[in-house]
Amino acid sequence: MRAVDQGLIARSGSEANKHIRRLKSKGHPVGASGVGQAVEIWKQMRGSAGKRQVPGDIPLGLTHNVGATGGTCVVHIFERR
Repeated sequence: MRAVDQGLIARSGSEANKHIRRLKSKGHPVGASGVGQAVEIWKQMRGSAGKRQVPGDIPLGLTHNVGATGGTCVVHIFERR
């Protein structure tokens, strides 16, 4: 709760990415989780994420997804050009 009290996970806080909807809240569907992450990053970088939008210019984005058993891990790095 300290992070909440200090505003670290607020949209303007140093841990701003924490406000984005978590995969568990989406049911964590196999395959669709990574697509959901990519779409969210794409929207953030375009400035079209609505009420979830992180303020400021976002030229780079990163997604990280670990398979249910930990046997797979995928990282994508996005760059706006």
